[in-house]
Amino acid sequence: MRWLLALFCFSFISLSQAAFTQTIVPKGSEQAFIGNKVINTENIADRKIEKVLILKSAHQLQLISGGEALKTYRISLGKQPKGAKLQEGDQRTPEGFYWLDWRKPSNNFNLSMHISYPNVSDSARARREGVKPGSMIMIHGTPIDEEYPEWYFHTLDWTNGCIAMKNTDMREVWDLVKDGTMIEIRP
Repeated sequence: MRWLLALFCFSFISLSQAAFTQTIVPKGSEQAFIGNKVINTENIADRKIEKVLILKSAHQLQLISGGEALKTYRISLGKQPKGAKLQEGDQRTPEGFYWLDWRKPSNNFNLSMHISYPNVSDSARARREGVKPGSMIMIHGTPIDEEYPEWYFHTLDWTNGCIAMKNTDMREVWDLVKDGTMIEIRP
């Protein structure tokens, strides 16, 4: 019976920490109080997103404007989340500076935004080591699947090296982030 209680507690803790979206109130913006909650009256869509920051160890995607994080989302990574992508098929998410260079709706993953991986240093390293660096690294939504609901994917590192988000979060990022925006992926 104790093991069942422990399993339930562990499941609850891991799920409660896995799904979040956080809005940060930018400095100097107007604020309104509703009850005990602070509501930002500035529309995030009015701010230019200068950079997308991925913090792999924290499983976070942050939208950066004016040097501060405006919004933070929970993400899933490649099945081997630790370390930088070394070669095609290693199921790791790359690390470094890239661009979000194009986007497309995806039949499998809702919406997707392409990351300009490999960059010059990734290509040079792969050439030195005699391996293919890989390609088609995307930020994308989760599969719409009757057998496995969206929350199932949202709590795991399940991609082949891409960055996955809940579909509602992906729709929001799709609307806020323009092609040509820098993306930094940190360990």
